[in-house]
Parts: sequence; C-alpha cells; structure tokens
Amino acid sequence: MGKRSSRGKNASMFDSDDDGTGSSSSNAVSELTVSENEDLESNADAGGNKVLDECVDALHEKRGSTREKALSMIVDAFTNKLQYQFVEKNCVTLLHPCINSIKKGSSKETSLASHAIGLLSLTVGCGDSAAEILEESIPTLSQALKSGLESTKISSVLDCLAIVTFVGGNDPDVTERSMQIMWQIIHPKLGPNVSASKATPAVLTAAISAWSFLLTTVKECNLNSKIWQDSISHFSSLLDKDDRSIRIATGEAIALIFEIRQVDKSSGEDKGSTDSSVQEGNNSRERYAYVHGLRGKILNQVRNLSVEAGGKGSTRKYLGSQRNLFRDIVEFLEDGYCPETSIKIGGDFINTSTWSQLIQLNFLKRFLGDGFPKHMQENELLQDIFEFTPKKKQVLGNDQTLTSGQKRMFKSPNSVYNKARTQFLNKQRQLSQDRNAGHFTVTGSEET
Repeated sequence: MGKRSSRGKNASMFDSDDDGTGSSSSNAVSELTVSENEDLESNADAGGNKVLDECVDALHEKRGSTREKALSMIVDAFTNKLQYQFVEKNCVTLLHPCINSIKKGSSKETSLASHAIGLLSLTVGCGDSAAEILEESIPTLSQALKSGLESTKISSVLDCLAIVTFVGGNDPDVTERSMQIMWQIIHPKLGPNVSASKATPAVLTAAISAWSFLLTTVKECNLNSKIWQDSISHFSSLLDKDDRSIRIATGEAIALIFEIRQVDKSSGEDKGSTDSSVQEGNNSRERYAYVHGLRGKILNQVRNLSVEAGGKGSTRKYLGSQRNLFRDIVEFLEDGYCPETSIKIGGDFINTSTWSQLIQLNFLKRFLGDGFPKHMQENELLQDIFEFTPKKKQVLGNDQTLTSGQKRMFKSPNSVYNKARTQFLNKQRQLSQDRNAGHFTVTGSEET
C-alpha cells in the first residue's frame, strides 16, 4: 500500500514535542480541524479524502496523543458527513487500528475508537462489511468490558457493541451473544469469565440501554422463557435503585419486554398452538402465572415512581423525565397505550407509536449526537429503518434505496412485525376499555 510510505511526512501534522519545543502539533491539528475541515467534504465528493487518509495513517503512530487527535477528527468527519466513498475503499484499513486502540490505548483513546467503529458500521450499512466489522471487533469489545476501568470507556464500548450488532448481526444467535455479554454487566454472577465487581450507575445505565436497543430486534420466540423471567425479575429489583438514570433505563426495558410478550403471545394464539406449546402444558401456565404476578408488582412500582416527590436520588436531576416516563408506562400496562412522539428532520417528520420505535430512535439520536439530522437525511440504512424519505429524495425520486439483500426489515420500527405490534396494541386498548366496563375477564376472554 502506498499509504505506509507517506506516514513520515504526514505524522508531523499530529505529533507534538513533550517538552513544548518545536512546532506545536496541537496548533497544527487545531488549524486542520478549522481550516481544512471543508476538505473532508470536498475531497470525499471528488472520490478521495486526503485528510482522512492522513488520520488513518496517524493511528499507527506510537504516541497515544497523536492517535487520540486522529481518532477525534475521524469521529467528527463520520458524524458530520456520510463517508460512503471513503469506507468503500478503507473499511478494514480503518477498522484494525481502531481495534488496536481499544486493546492498548488510554480510556480516552478507547472511547474514541469505539465511537469510530460504531460510526463505521452505520456508514457501511447492512451487508458483508458490517458482518465483518462485528466479528472482527467483538472479541476485543468483550474483553474491554471485563477490564473494569472507568465508566466513560465502558459506556462507549457498550454503545459500540450495540451498534455493530444492530447493523451486522443477521442471525438471532449473534444478537443474543452480544446481549448476553451486556447481561453479565446488568446482572453479574460469579464465574470464571465474569468480573464480580459491581458496575457504576453510569455503566449499568449504558448496559441496560444497549441491551434494550438490541432487544427491539428480537422476537420472544428467539429467547427462552427462563431468560424472560430472569430479566423481568431482575429489572423489578433495579426499579428500587437510588440512581434515577438506572430507573429510567430499566423502565424502558420493562415496557419493551411486555410489549414484545404481548405481540408474540397474540401472534401464537392467532396461528393456533404449536407442538412445543402443547408439550409444555402446565409449565407454560406456571410461567404465565409467575410473570403475571411480577407484572402486578411492577405496576405498583411504576405507579409510585410516576408520582415520586424526589425522595430517591440526591438531586432532582431527571425527576421530571422519570415521572413522565413512568406515567407512560402505567398507561401502557393498564390500557395498552404507547407514547407517541414526532421528530422533525428538515421539513419531514419521524413518528413513533411503539416502545420499540422510541427506544431505537432515542439510542441512535444519542449515539450520533449533532450528526443525527445529517445522517437521517443521507444515511440510507437509517432511512430504511425508520421508513423516512427526506424531501430531497421525494423530489429526485426514491431510487437510491438499499437492495433487498441489505435490508434488515425485521429491525425497522415500521416493518411488518412492528406494524403488527402496533395493530395489536390498538386492539389491546379497546379490550382494556371493555374490561374496565365489565364486559371481559382479566384474561381478556368473554365471560359466558
């Protein structure tokens, strides 16, 4: 590769003298960020990107501060513009040094590299490259999560694992593997490969959010009943934690679990009993009774949290958000109503009407930050997930959509499965109203 021969002359853009003498690398990088940032777009439009090439080369330098500056510029470039042409030629070239930064770098370098890998995955979209990113990075990400280092690093690694699995995990078993890695942080158990140390509130919140994000892509039939029971029971205990961010993330996870259970249970009943359900017999009834009892306990917990006066938690931070969220959860558990939201992107709107949609949207908004509107207007993967067509595409004609082989429609909040979920929840609302009027039993069947 010709890039290796250019490293010597390009490294001076990033290097600095530890004693402060000589040319200042911080000034050079700062100038590059301000005055040459436009080149990230102009060069990309011309089919190449000299600045990004130089950043990738700098990731091979020995000095950690040099790698951090390069990673920061890469993250900015990938956040603020879709670098399709660059990743088409340099996907693996960028991936491997980022993985090395996670293995050997400082906490800051690990966080930046994790973010860069997540952005790389979102940029390449679904397909072989995304699957390769996942398989190449997951051993390192998994090991980093066991290091027990500072919260910012672990939270960034969790976000990265969630994104690369969401985009590249075509098989349910692959998604469940990543969810299990996260679950070891959410509910740690002593074992040969599991750290016994407790996660900080920030890490626990990040793990729950990442786990929930992946759960939006999973149907109940792909996870066994014991996992469901364990998750619901443990999340119920987390609702009693003092940290509000943990309670908020837990509340969203619980709402999503009950949403998926309701839809899958309804779909199974509509299609008739399967052989496996017949064989389970009384065990299925016992599990249902157990979960139904937990549901009653959780309903009491979320009612209390929806009107909390501020006793839990040392400050009033997130108190309003907690009350609003748990009011929505109470309404959902009692009447089947999901919160409906609408976000304006340009002159168009992204609408959500299920917990799955809301959790996906919020996670991607947080991960992309200020770059979310830009990605929604240009990133075909995100447009496909949310069935969003910006006005520019409407004018030019929507002929730039992903191929059928690339589409991950089961992940889309507007997919057939999720549309069925919305229809079912609407039906449940009507059933709930009828039950309140005395026409139905607790199970929702007509009284004779």
